[in-house]
Amino acid sequence: MKKRRYDSYSMVITGERKKKLIKNFIIITVFILVFFVIGILLRYYFLKRESNRSMSIEKLQEYWSLQQYEDVYDLSDKLIEQKPMFSAARMYHGYAAYYLAIEQTEISKALNYIDECINSLRIVLLNNKKKAESQINYILAKAYFQKNVFSSYNYYANLVIRYFETAQKNGFFAPDIPEFLGQAYSQLGMAEESIAAFTEALSIRESESLLKAIGEQYYLIGDYSNAKPYMVRIIQNSKDDVLVQESRNLLGKIYIDENNFTEAKKEFEQILQKNENYADAYYGLGIIYEKQGDMIKARSEWRKALRVQSTHSGAIQKLSNN
Repeated sequence: MKKRRYDSYSMVITGERKKKLIKNFIIITVFILVFFVIGILLRYYFLKRESNRSMSIEKLQEYWSLQQYEDVYDLSDKLIEQKPMFSAARMYHGYAAYYLAIEQTEISKALNYIDECINSLRIVLLNNKKKAESQINYILAKAYFQKNVFSSYNYYANLVIRYFETAQKNGFFAPDIPEFLGQAYSQLGMAEESIAAFTEALSIRESESLLKAIGEQYYLIGDYSNAKPYMVRIIQNSKDDVLVQESRNLLGKIYIDENNFTEAKKEFEQILQKNENYADAYYGLGIIYEKQGDMIKARSEWRKALRVQSTHSGAIQKLSNN
């Protein structure tokens, strides 16, 4: 009798264990299914996001190839809102901001775009975007150059040089780099470096403005023998009246410094035959007469300069002191 009771009790225990095991199995199975579904959903979500991102980059590249800079700017801005450290979007945003800046007629708008360009591209560099590093440095250099132009200061010329030189060290080449470097060196008063850069630019692209720039730099360091041939070349060959007049004016100043007053006077008079409102030519004639001791004629020429250009600082100073 006792044995039967014991067997019944064992069967009850075994039945409860089975139920418990089945229950645990169901719970575990449900958990596994839930995590499996969540895993699938997460994988789908991330694949979808990567797909959308990939499609967005393709769209950015398409807009970029068509030079639709506003579209590039707007789309990249939306992508950055979604993911602030999205390097590819920031890179395109910076590029588009630069090209939109140089299209602006309002300085304030241009500077806003330039600042956006600089901020975006510097963030990309901080994130070690090695693949496009050289081109990013190139655009950054041009952005800082434009910041100088738009703000009328030369505070950023050193950064122009730094980023262009970094781009070149990394093997990047663009035909406009030497000319930009020449101007940046000039802004910093580095005449010899400026001459070297402008000369390299001239070997890439024949340009009368480059000839004038090289001549001006030689003039600044007092190397008149090298400065004069560039001015003469422009005078003899250029059809640009303004450029010819500027070159004659510089040549006249060189002749004055060399005490060759006869040739200097010829240059200034040649200018006035073409343009009677060229204040610097009157000022130059006044300097010649001053050096020759004829202050009556000198003051007369300086007054003519002020009639043409009331703010001519040289003529104002001369008349105040004499």
